[in-house]
Amino acid sequence: MWKNKKILALIPARAGSKGIKNKNIIDLNNKPLISYSICSAKHSKFIDEIIISTDGEEIASVAKQFGARVPFLRPKEIASDKSKTIDAVIHAVEELKKLGEEFDVLVLLQPTQPLRTSEDIDGAIKAYFENDQKPVVSVCEVEEHPILMRSINDDGSLNNLLSCSSTCRRQDMPKFFKVNGAIYVNNVNDINSETSFNDNCIPFIMDKERSVDIDEEKDLFLAKWILQKGKVNDKN
Repeated sequence: MWKNKKILALIPARAGSKGIKNKNIIDLNNKPLISYSICSAKHSKFIDEIIISTDGEEIASVAKQFGARVPFLRPKEIASDKSKTIDAVIHAVEELKKLGEEFDVLVLLQPTQPLRTSEDIDGAIKAYFENDQKPVVSVCEVEEHPILMRSINDDGSLNNLLSCSSTCRRQDMPKFFKVNGAIYVNNVNDINSETSFNDNCIPFIMDKERSVDIDEEKDLFLAKWILQKGKVNDKN
């Protein structure tokens, strides 16, 4: 508990995955992928409970081995590849209430972001409280600058994505950021079916190397290389 608020870390991890089979528990440097999110949450100074929302018995078993709780399984109808994260969040909050457990703050941690650190999590939580408890989302600077991006008009001509001129030095280009999917912090009482976590309004800036999202095999290789090079403070 921090600032008299009870803080829940929720890690949504469904069993089905198309890009990489059993992605949430696939090996990364001799540890299951989900363990990185669990361990970074365990090292947080502010998180009170770590709950896994999953429909998979194997994921639940692995998560428990690393110290997370799995007090219920997610129903299959909200665990398909078309299911929304918000449905899993609402289900988890409601099930916890049935168990007599209520929280003030939700910290949503996607298991496909293994390189986020406990310092990142705590920094995002601090940003939430420092900004009048407005919802926080982690971001990182984009690699491909949108000033050089174009759409194609119906007549086949190019249309600039941004209205400003692209004839400037790269170091003079304005900075742009993207949602990296690693951390979301929200007031539990404000969460409803219309909540869009990606539209949280307060940014918490993370380094690009800690923003690797495991979606394809190449992402696993990149994350492994970053870990082996010691570029991330790995407390797992």
